[in-house]
Amino acid sequence: MSADRRSPSENRVVVPFDPAAPPPELERVVPSDVRERWAAPDRSTHSPVVVAVADRPGGAWTGAALVTSRPGAAYAKIVDVAGDRARTVAAVVDLARERGHPQVVWEGWTVGADEAAAAGFAPLRSPRGGVDDPGQPATGYVRWRDGAGVAEPPYYRQTTTFTCGAVAALAARAHAGALRPADLDRPAELALWREATNFPACEPVGLGLAAHRAWPDASVTVRLDTDAPVLLDSYDGDERAWRAVLQRRSREDAARAGLPVDPLRLSTEEMRAVVARGGQVLLLVSLAAMQGFDVPHWVLCHGAVPGALVVEDPWTNTATGDTWVDAHLLPVADAVLDAMSALGPGGPDGFRGAVLLEHPLLEHPDVPSAY
Repeated sequence: MSADRRSPSENRVVVPFDPAAPPPELERVVPSDVRERWAAPDRSTHSPVVVAVADRPGGAWTGAALVTSRPGAAYAKIVDVAGDRARTVAAVVDLARERGHPQVVWEGWTVGADEAAAAGFAPLRSPRGGVDDPGQPATGYVRWRDGAGVAEPPYYRQTTTFTCGAVAALAARAHAGALRPADLDRPAELALWREATNFPACEPVGLGLAAHRAWPDASVTVRLDTDAPVLLDSYDGDERAWRAVLQRRSREDAARAGLPVDPLRLSTEEMRAVVARGGQVLLLVSLAAMQGFDVPHWVLCHGAVPGALVVEDPWTNTATGDTWVDAHLLPVADAVLDAMSALGPGGPDGFRGAVLLEHPLLEHPDVPSAY
């Protein structure tokens, strides 16, 4: 870090980023190829701002960063930094602290591990399956506030629009050390989805039953506070009726298999208790807040920090500048996650579906003790 003793907020400038009318100071500070990358996706839903530092109050900019974040999430993401990088990054971290965010992440487009480490950032593990999308950075870095942080699961992006539940469950298994990260792949994703699906979605009982059958050594409990079929709001008539039959069959199969289906509504306090003892929560949420469309979606809740639960989201939306760095180790404030996970008609009174998992640790030579 720079030996500059000024406060990170001193001479800091924060302005909205509009690619159609960017701040004119960017042209002098930020290389043209970096500016082009900033403007390529429509980042408007991610509240993009330029955080800059000046040589004096009202003076010329000496450094600038593009900073974004998913709606509803408790973090700040640095897309790039140019110019006086040390002071600019310090200004971003200071701004995130002022806003109460427990985490800052940094996409690795133009920064290496040594520079990131000097700024207090740790490297993120590269996603499983590699990165072959030009809209996704190959590397990323994370900095937690005040010594917070959680163990890091392997990140794997779902390869279809409907396999989020299977990916969340496999990521939980890998995070527990009970699945080799190398085995978190598309064949495993599709195989578990095939066992869990009630076409095409994985509803809570079906997903819990598939996990129970696939991993008999694990403790699995379904939490679902409704007896009615779920995730069928977009279907009518016979298309709805036959899917409801499959869900009733899943309930019957769960009873025969000895899989607990608990009708008590899961609270965020209980989620914290589960992850505190090393378990995980597969949680059904709506993507309305984070992605702008009200679609049911499974995420993995695996950790907690002050004020937020930490999830893995297997879905990213490149069109909005959303990358795996946004979706990995994603902090969501407890109250926000509570609202996201009330689904169906009824708003806050909608149903909540989850699968609680606890796995034995299996010793594999290629599985690190902590991610």
